[in-house]
Amino acid sequence: MLPLEFILYLQIIIFLFITPGTPRIVIISYSMNYGVGKCAWSALGDVTANLIQATLVIFVIGSFFSENSLILNIFKWIGVIYILYLAYDIYKSRPKNLKDKEEIAKSNLSFFRDGFLIAGTSPKAWMFFPFIFPQFIDFSSNLLGQFTILITTYIVLDFLSLIGYAILAQKLIKWITANPKTINTISASVLVIIAVIIVITQQY
Repeated sequence: MLPLEFILYLQIIIFLFITPGTPRIVIISYSMNYGVGKCAWSALGDVTANLIQATLVIFVIGSFFSENSLILNIFKWIGVIYILYLAYDIYKSRPKNLKDKEEIAKSNLSFFRDGFLIAGTSPKAWMFFPFIFPQFIDFSSNLLGQFTILITTYIVLDFLSLIGYAILAQKLIKWITANPKTINTISASVLVIIAVIIVITQQY
């Protein structure tokens, strides 16, 4: 059985992944300086950190959600506020200077470490997993199965989006730099719509 509102969950993470946040800016920069192959190691570091974050959140405090609908409602509204914050942050953000070259040689482990630390220390990631991730899990039924579906979907799409950014970086870098607001405006608008859908559809 798929987790609750799986399609809505897909919409949220897809629009998070296609927006040029910090991990994607780093991937673009690394792609231009070191090539797509090296970016794969950074992407692996990123999704490894996310797996650890999600596991800690769900299996350490999971029972707390299942026993208290009030807490679920509180987290729902925190999640809605966070999505709206993301929408604002995405709309206001601008890609950084991507033309700087880093001449220091880096090992595969260094690329993995960079991806891991960027995701592992990101306040946005630590907010996403406790505030939004649990909204799509029924803690009273097959927790492990639902978690596996959600986190596998998250990791696969996150990894593919990072590699996609790396592949397209060299071809689209001029367009991204010249039109920073186009994708940001579209993604921010969709996040606002998703926040409204959550308020209307998810009742506890």
